[in-house]
Amino acid sequence: MALTREMKLLFRLTFLTLFLVTEVYTQQSPSTDFILSSCRRSFAQLDLPAQYVLKKFVRFSAIDPTGAAYVITDDLAIKCGYTITYDAWGNISFRASLYSCYANVGTVHQYDVGVKIEVASRSDMTDAVNYMKVVSCPYVMSPREIICETNYMEVSVRRKIPIISEGVFRNEPEDWSTAFTQAVSGLMSVWQVVFHISTTQKTTMLIDAAQNIGYGINTTESRTLLRTSYNASHAVPQRISGVTFSTVRATLFYKQRWFIYLVDNAVACPVDDVKFTNGWIVWTIPKSVSPLLTGAKGIQNRRIQFGVDLQNLTNVDILSRGVEILDSNTVTTARIPVGALGGYYKSRVVNFQYGRTYNIQPFIENVWTDDGWGVTKYTIIKDITTPFEERPPVITNETVPSTLIFNVTVGTFLPDVQLINFTVGNTTLMVPQGVDSGFILGNKTLPNGDVIFILKVPFINQNVYKKYLPDGILFTLNVTFGFKIIPFDETFTTTETVECFIRQPNVGPCWQKGGMLTTTLGNLDPSWSINIKGTPATSSSGMLSVINQTHAEIQVPAASNLAMDEVTIKGLTTTIPLSITDQNGNNLYTFLISCESSPQTAVCLPDGTIQVSVKEISNIPEMKLSELTLRDKRCGPVTTNGGTAQFSFTVNSCATTRRFEGNIMIYDNEISYLSSVSGKVLYRMPVSCKYSTNGTLVIDYTPRNNPEPSAQNGSASLDLVLRLSKDDAYNVFYEDAEYPVVKYLREPLYFEVELLHRSDPQLELFLDSCWATTTPDMRSLPMWPIVDNSCEHNEPYQTIFHQVRADSRVQIPSHLKRFEVKTLTFMGEGAIYGGEIYFHCEVIICDSSNPTSDPACAQVGSCIPARQRLGRSVDADDEHKLVSSKAVFLLEFKSRVDAKQFQNHPQRPDVNF
Repeated sequence: MALTREMKLLFRLTFLTLFLVTEVYTQQSPSTDFILSSCRRSFAQLDLPAQYVLKKFVRFSAIDPTGAAYVITDDLAIKCGYTITYDAWGNISFRASLYSCYANVGTVHQYDVGVKIEVASRSDMTDAVNYMKVVSCPYVMSPREIICETNYMEVSVRRKIPIISEGVFRNEPEDWSTAFTQAVSGLMSVWQVVFHISTTQKTTMLIDAAQNIGYGINTTESRTLLRTSYNASHAVPQRISGVTFSTVRATLFYKQRWFIYLVDNAVACPVDDVKFTNGWIVWTIPKSVSPLLTGAKGIQNRRIQFGVDLQNLTNVDILSRGVEILDSNTVTTARIPVGALGGYYKSRVVNFQYGRTYNIQPFIENVWTDDGWGVTKYTIIKDITTPFEERPPVITNETVPSTLIFNVTVGTFLPDVQLINFTVGNTTLMVPQGVDSGFILGNKTLPNGDVIFILKVPFINQNVYKKYLPDGILFTLNVTFGFKIIPFDETFTTTETVECFIRQPNVGPCWQKGGMLTTTLGNLDPSWSINIKGTPATSSSGMLSVINQTHAEIQVPAASNLAMDEVTIKGLTTTIPLSITDQNGNNLYTFLISCESSPQTAVCLPDGTIQVSVKEISNIPEMKLSELTLRDKRCGPVTTNGGTAQFSFTVNSCATTRRFEGNIMIYDNEISYLSSVSGKVLYRMPVSCKYSTNGTLVIDYTPRNNPEPSAQNGSASLDLVLRLSKDDAYNVFYEDAEYPVVKYLREPLYFEVELLHRSDPQLELFLDSCWATTTPDMRSLPMWPIVDNSCEHNEPYQTIFHQVRADSRVQIPSHLKRFEVKTLTFMGEGAIYGGEIYFHCEVIICDSSNPTSDPACAQVGSCIPARQRLGRSVDADDEHKLVSSKAVFLLEFKSRVDAKQFQNHPQRPDVNF
């Protein structure tokens, strides 16, 4: 029976008192501030963020007005009106109907829901921490409220039912007459229920029996309530406007002496109303659900409300999210684009394959008025998850061959995917181990929020497979990435083989200049060694000049035995025998570089002595230099040493002939080499000396101006200085006595390079490359690049060039260059480097008087192609000038910084081939 007003007030006071006592008792417990409570329509909701409950055991209990606790199981949740959901991120939501079993229903539209929450790290809950929460929600119930929750159906009806008119009996006379007959024959003073399976099949049972099989049936002073599962034993599937509904219709009746009280409780909820098509979620709800309109002749008006997470959306909100609400005479259709605001994507692994789903929790509320029930509020809540969409990760080879570093990207992924390990070749490393081992790992967030991961592996890594082909080298990297999905650590992998083909080394043209044979080599591997006739070519020997990671210049003295002469059909050719070996000393390539060399001239002495050198001819097998002769076979070389024969003879010996051309007297001879087998001449080199036979010396005693002095070719070194400015104004510089200069690791350094003691404004200074080392030795390791090929280095912080303008100190701006260095650039062994550091620059001086003939000087501050300067720069024979700074001492940050975000690996600006 209904409680009296005084009894309800007593229960309410007892309920609140119990919670006040509980609050006092638990005030030493952990705070419940992390539990978010809210009132959403006819529900009280508690939200537990994942950070507090992830991978823990959580148990909810309902608290009744007397303070008793009831653990909420799945069955009790359906029977009593509770819903507990766990989203894919580990957040937990608890939702209770305001008419749930143990709620305290107030007299002025106020509802109190008490909940105990236990959080434990053990499944037996022995270490559980208890939290008590009471949610008080104001709400005004409609005469009839129907709720389609995700796990139960609920209908509540105001008890002041209108008188049943005759028309009702005419509509369904059998149902009502059957129920009336059963009510008349039923026990006195007992609540009973009649379930309508069909027009002919009815089931009658006591309320207690119905509750024992899972039905929630309740009554208050003003309402009756029926709650049931979608698959209840008396649920009937019914097709309405193309949508299947689970329908339960029951008549509750109460018999006491002279009257029979009957309440029709019908609830119908859709079960297959959601479809997925072409990136849309299509949700269709019929307007006229016949089981809910029993006794009503017609609907006077109707109102539709759409929202997400039980919160209303305005028309503006709906349009902004791309949702379409289509309302016809028979159905309401909501078209929700997959990915709409209010839902979320989540990564998944199905059958070891990566993919994603999209989840959203919309609701539709249909409010109508009819002449049978008055106002009905019909709320349908959906927890919608799209089907699994497989998204196999794509491994992309973005390697630039000239860098000699594999650049591999893998993606795309949602942000909940983490790279945990990777395997290259036969080596598997966790991500921190990979970073410590020198691999470059990173990630990049795309504009749509997706993420790709990046792995860089140098070609010289031992796990990179090299295959030497006739026309080059094929580099192969077998890579497997291992991922996990947070927060539940689902794992998956993806594997790919990436390749990069580097053509065999190419050889540029060879020419002779200043007694040196010079050529360029390209497509080189930094691990290779270059040998000339068995002699290693190195920077220290002067034979090797590195241009960049893949190109180098070779210089060999034309007169040395490293260059060989060959006899060809075109005459005598000079060649450079070159071989390339790998890091293990294995021979990879052998070349014979042909050079355009100047013919070797004889030395003609005033006393008539002729001197000439002859080198060994490489393509004459087992050539003996001692068997070289002049025309007179008795005249051989005076010495043979190191593959060179020296001849010295007079113009009157060795069958030397003489001829005249005007006043020039020419002496001719010939050096030859005969085959010891056939007697044929295998090699012949003419030798000539010219002498003037007469001349006239005119002596003029008439006073006249002195003749213009003839130009004397010579060379001199260029003086350079690398200064450190105290600020970016470049007015005050550190003096020698102030070194080492102490700087903190967040302070920039301002450097200036100047060409000294030159007044020619047509000269321009360029920075070819700049770098930093930890010792005064500019070739020591580690080495950090600052300027690369005249360009501002930009990893991880960009070097900044500053413009130079003329002022009282700077007379010729083209003689200076200025740049700014970020000290956070310097990394060593996985941390930001602190300590002594030295700066070095390789400088080029150009003649800017004719920019069209020398593009290197056309634009100040642009990147200058290194080989474009050859032959046009001032002092071209020695165009690269080096200058170094004194020590700068870098101190650690004043505040702690996570150095990993600045991680960079020292690289040499030139490669030691």
